[in-house]
Amino acid sequence: MRLTREFYARETLQVAKELLGKILVHEVNGVKLRGKIVETEAYIGSIDKACHAFGGKHTPRLETLYGMPGIAYVYFIYGMYHCFNVITKEEGYPEGVLIRAIQPIDGLGEMSNLRFKKDYNKLTKAQIKNLTTGPSKLCIAMNINKENNKQDLCRRGLYIEDSAEIEKVTIIEAKRIGIDYAEEATDFLWRFYIKDNIWVSVK
Repeated sequence: MRLTREFYARETLQVAKELLGKILVHEVNGVKLRGKIVETEAYIGSIDKACHAFGGKHTPRLETLYGMPGIAYVYFIYGMYHCFNVITKEEGYPEGVLIRAIQPIDGLGEMSNLRFKKDYNKLTKAQIKNLTTGPSKLCIAMNINKENNKQDLCRRGLYIEDSAEIEKVTIIEAKRIGIDYAEEATDFLWRFYIKDNIWVSVK
């Protein structure tokens, strides 16, 4: 079942934790690409110097961050990569969750060709392990780009669904990655991941 807007319209840290184990889905060329979310990061603009909208910054580029919960915020980094976030809380509050890593489930052939331009059965062990272990890696493998910015995740195409499996996982809370500029916010334990999952980007 696709997650509803009510799921996203809650406290961001809670959503970031509860997204773990949920299934990210993107329908591409008639194929459903599916992966289990195993790592997330929370961003809260009002108190977080690592958030793009810290201090009330509001530009056309950041408009999506202030949008309604349950939409996608996709941005470009280093002039070559995309990162995919889900907007949380409520409209007007710049808060969201970065999806950092997923465990591939379905559509492995399509993911492999998108990411490495070769069939899955021709990947090395290292390539298989690194298929979706990072925010930009998963965007390439799942074909998520700027065209998905502002997309409503509560509708078809790109969305997150609840997992049919009931599993008990241990959630690790850790510092976020790549935010050395964010002063005290570098110490916030706002990165969450499933313990012992091999698809987590950094442990």
